[in-house]
Amino acid sequence: METRPASQRRREMLKRTSAALAVGAVAPFFSGCNSLTASPSTRRGDPAVSASRREGAANPRRIDTHCHVIPPEYSDWLHSQSSYPGPFLAWSKDAALESFERNGIETGILSVSTPGVWLGPSTDMNKSRALARDVNEFCAKVVSDDPRRFGFFATLTLPNLSAAINEAAYALDHLHADGVVLMSNVGGVYVGAPEWDPLLEFLNERKTVLFVHPTALPTSLVPGVSAALTDFLADTTRAAVNLVKHDCLTRYPDLRIILSHGGGYVPYAALRIASMLSPQRSEEVVLGQLRRFYFDTALTPGPYALPSLLAFADPSRLTYGSDWPYAPLKLAHEFTLRLDAYPLTDTQRMSISRHNAESLFPRLADAAI
Repeated sequence: METRPASQRRREMLKRTSAALAVGAVAPFFSGCNSLTASPSTRRGDPAVSASRREGAANPRRIDTHCHVIPPEYSDWLHSQSSYPGPFLAWSKDAALESFERNGIETGILSVSTPGVWLGPSTDMNKSRALARDVNEFCAKVVSDDPRRFGFFATLTLPNLSAAINEAAYALDHLHADGVVLMSNVGGVYVGAPEWDPLLEFLNERKTVLFVHPTALPTSLVPGVSAALTDFLADTTRAAVNLVKHDCLTRYPDLRIILSHGGGYVPYAALRIASMLSPQRSEEVVLGQLRRFYFDTALTPGPYALPSLLAFADPSRLTYGSDWPYAPLKLAHEFTLRLDAYPLTDTQRMSISRHNAESLFPRLADAAI
């Protein structure tokens, strides 16, 4: 049995992980994702990568709406949870800025990734509330020290609804969070579920930007297949469909919702969803609601996913995402280069890189003047 204190294990892990991130090593988050982790020289027949290498990162001053933070207290908590399988990653402001420089990012909107601050019924909700507050105050300090380079989505305490609303109020009113992040499901209850309406109503009143981040499906993994490979995309799709099913985008029109990873399977399956979701609503109505989401590009650019995303969503609804550090620097950069190589108009390119996010976060537009 492990007898070392969690803080000692964390320090040792941070040393190993920092070294791994420096050389672009792939985290366990991507175990089993061979197509993502192959070296560039082995991915033959990918003209986008070849062209992007010639062009380089063509869009400086991006706003990254999908980049993560692992505050020290949060890292300690993850290490103390026997049910958390990893990965255990290091984070520092310097490492984040290095990733920004590599990918032409001016500002990163920080968020905690899955599992958030809840790991199941055994989670101590008092600890969860305290941890959310620690995470949010840590992020607020990072932003206060360098508001041009950082923003943050506040972490909330679902499934404790009243505590989640209280933390949202504190983070938005006192810490000046740029929005909130919610996991796509918490214990099998998905964003959009009627029991969480009071939270969405509160966030709508504040005209909040809501970042929906995927987590594991509430079922067993396929042996040898990581949740990041397929389940995250499916869980994002489940959350999106649930929000539309319960008419949340109509009932909460001032809530701006960003879906991760190109919206999961939503663009590809949009017509299937629209034709089968509700006999009381026409395909056009459902498609219109689905198109009201924003979609980040984290781990999405390339010749297969982007055509589907752009055929479905207006380019004004796309934002740039890197998914660093859960997507190691080398991998995040490869997908950024694919985005640079994709044939877009100058207007589309700047909209995705920066302007769409400026409309969501006006303070960043003001800072750019």
